[in-house]
Amino acid sequence: MLGGISIWQLLIVLGIIILVFGTKKLRNVGTDLGGAVKGFKKAVHEDEKDTDKPDADQPQSKVSHDEAGNTYDVQAEEKAKQKAENNDERK
Repeated sequence: MLGGISIWQLLIVLGIIILVFGTKKLRNVGTDLGGAVKGFKKAVHEDEKDTDKPDADQPQSKVSHDEAGNTYDVQAEEKAKQKAENNDERK
């Protein structure tokens, strides 16, 4: 079969491995190995996706901000709402 190894010999080796490590430990190793393979495949796929872009070696262009003074501070608005709610609760 596989270089002179029969199915019975493989089953005996598998049985010894299960006795030594236990099924829970083997399940954890299998899960970790599967996650590592999945992460590797994802990284390779993302790398292929990045190399397909024609602008990968080109420097990024500069962005100009023509509208000065039109910023919006979300945190300041949230703080103002909280103050208003606290004032309403106190009344």
